[in-house]
Amino acid sequence: MTRRPFTCLLAALAALVVASAAAAPAAPTGTLRVTYSIAETSFDPAFGNDAASDGVISNVFDTLLDYDYLARPVKLVPRLAEALPVVSDNGATYTFKLRHGVYFHDDPAFGGKRREVTAADVVYSYERHLDPAKRSPWASLLEGRLVGGDEAQDRARKSGTFDYDTPFAGLEAVDRYTFRLRLKVPDYRFAYVVAMPALSILAREVVERYGTDIGAHPVGTGPYRLGEYKRSARIVLEANPGFRTWVYTPPPDVPAASRDIAKALAGKTLPRNARIEISIIEEGQSTWLAFLRGELDLIDTFPAQFTDQLLTPQGTLRPELAARGIQHRPFIRPNVWWDYFNMEDPMVGGYTPAQIALRRAIGMGFDEQAFIKVVLKGRALPAAIPIPPDVEGYAARTTNAQLYDPAAARALLDRFGYKDRDGDGYRERPDGSPLTVQFWSSPTSTGRQSQEIWKKYMDAIGVRFEFHQDRTPELRKMGRQGKIMMRHDGWNADYPDAENFMQNLYGGNIGQSNDARFRLPAYDELFLKARTLRDGPERDALFAKMTDLVLAYAPWRLAYYLLEDPVAQPRVRNFVPHPIRSNVWMYLAVDGAP
Repeated sequence: MTRRPFTCLLAALAALVVASAAAAPAAPTGTLRVTYSIAETSFDPAFGNDAASDGVISNVFDTLLDYDYLARPVKLVPRLAEALPVVSDNGATYTFKLRHGVYFHDDPAFGGKRREVTAADVVYSYERHLDPAKRSPWASLLEGRLVGGDEAQDRARKSGTFDYDTPFAGLEAVDRYTFRLRLKVPDYRFAYVVAMPALSILAREVVERYGTDIGAHPVGTGPYRLGEYKRSARIVLEANPGFRTWVYTPPPDVPAASRDIAKALAGKTLPRNARIEISIIEEGQSTWLAFLRGELDLIDTFPAQFTDQLLTPQGTLRPELAARGIQHRPFIRPNVWWDYFNMEDPMVGGYTPAQIALRRAIGMGFDEQAFIKVVLKGRALPAAIPIPPDVEGYAARTTNAQLYDPAAARALLDRFGYKDRDGDGYRERPDGSPLTVQFWSSPTSTGRQSQEIWKKYMDAIGVRFEFHQDRTPELRKMGRQGKIMMRHDGWNADYPDAENFMQNLYGGNIGQSNDARFRLPAYDELFLKARTLRDGPERDALFAKMTDLVLAYAPWRLAYYLLEDPVAQPRVRNFVPHPIRSNVWMYLAVDGAP
C-alpha cells in the first residue's frame, strides 16, 4: 500500500475562513478567457457530467463543502456550510450548519424578492438525484445509501411521481439552517461526495419555472452567474453582484512553490476577476493557435499533439515561450484512461471464456507504449490498475494481463475459435459469423489518429475494426444508454479515494458512470464492503481483489495515467493547478483586461 502526498483524512481537514468585512470590498475586475475541448451537456447539477458543464456548475452554484485552493495534502473546507460537518453514528450521520444570509442570484422565479438558501433547498437538491423520472447520471452518489431513500424511490416508481413534500430520515431539514444526512451504513469518506459539483444546491422555484430547460438557466448562490450563452460555442460568466463577502485565508500547509500565491491572495475577497469567457474549441490546433495569438489566457488541458511546440526534448518550456512569460504548470491530476467494452453487446460482451478471450486478445494486440509516444507525445504513464497514483487505495503492481504481445493475442484467438475461415485476413467468430468491432471516437484530429493506430494493430492480429464518430457529449449519452460497443474514455478524480474510480465498474452504476455495463456479483460485493471500512490494509485488500477481477474479465483495456501541461499567459496571476478541482477561476487575477 502506498500513501501519497495529498491523501487526507477527514480528521485532518482544515477550515477556510469566510468572514464578513466591515467595508464593502472593491468589485472584481478583468476578464479571464478559457476554453474546453468538448461541449457542455447541461448546467443542471443533476445532469451535467462533462468538464465544460462542471466548470460552469462549480462557479455558479455552491456545494456544502469544497477543497482549499492551495492546501497540499488537499483538504476539505466549508463553502455553503459554516463549518465541517459533525459526524456521528460511527460515520453514518452527517450534520451540517448552513451559513446565514446566503442568497440565490436574482431571478424572475423569485418574484422580485431576495431568496435566502435554507436547509430545505439542500434536501430538495439531493432528492432530485433520487427521482427516477430525472434519470440523473449522478444518482449513484445517493441511491441505495440513504435511510428511507429506497422506499421513496419505490413509491415514485409506483405512482409515477416523486414526492418532494414528504420527508424521509435520510435527508432532513432539522431547522432553517441545519441539514442532517443519514446513511444506511457508515461511510467515513462521504464528506468527499458532498463536495462534488453534482451535489450543488439550487432552488425549487427555479426548477419549476424553467422545467426541461433548467439546464440552460442555472441559478445558484455561487461567485458567478450566467451571462451570455450560445450553446456548444460560447459561455460567459459574470461576477455575482450579490455574492457574500468571501475573504481567503491561506492554510498553514502551503507548499513552497505556492507561497507567493498564498501571500498575494491572503485577505483578498473572491472572486478575483469580473468575467469569464469560455469558448468551446474541439480541435487542439485551433486551441493552441488561439493561445499563441493571445486570445486565450489559460489552457487547463493542453492538446498533447502539440507538445513538441510547447516543450523541449527535456520536458522544459521552450525558451521562446519562456521569454514571453508563458507559465507552464505540469502535474499529474489523479486520472485513469481506458478503452471500454459494452459487456451487454453480443459481439464483444459476455462472461464466457471465449468472450473474455476476445477482449483480452484485443488488449494484448494494442501497443499502448507506442500510442503514448505517438499520440500523447510521451506525456502519460501506462496504467496497470484502475486506480491512479496519489489516490488512497493505490498500490503499485505489475501485470502481464494487458501487456502488448501480438503473438499471444493471435494464439489466444486461435485457441477459442476466432479464425479466418474465408481467407480475407480477418477472423470470424467461433460460430462462423462475422466479427466486426465498432469503435467510437470524437471527430477530431486526435480521434482520427487514434483510429489509424487501432486499425494498424488490430489488422495485425486479424480483428476487423469499424470506426464511427460523434461529438463527445453524444458519445457520453450513447454510452450511458448502452449503444456503444467500444470506446476510449477516462476519469479524473472527484475525490482522492479508490472508490471514486472503482465505482465506474459497479453494477449498480449501469446507466450512470458504468458505460462498460459490467455486472459481476463478486465485484459488487467487494465494492459495497469497501465503502463501509476505514482506510487500511483490509480495505486495500478488497481493492486488490476487485482489480484482479477487472484484469480477468477485461471489461476495460487499461490505457494510461495522463500527465497534464496547463499553460497560462503572463497576465494571469495566482494560478496553480488543483488535483481535484480543475476550475479554479475565482482565485485568478487578470491584468490588462481587454
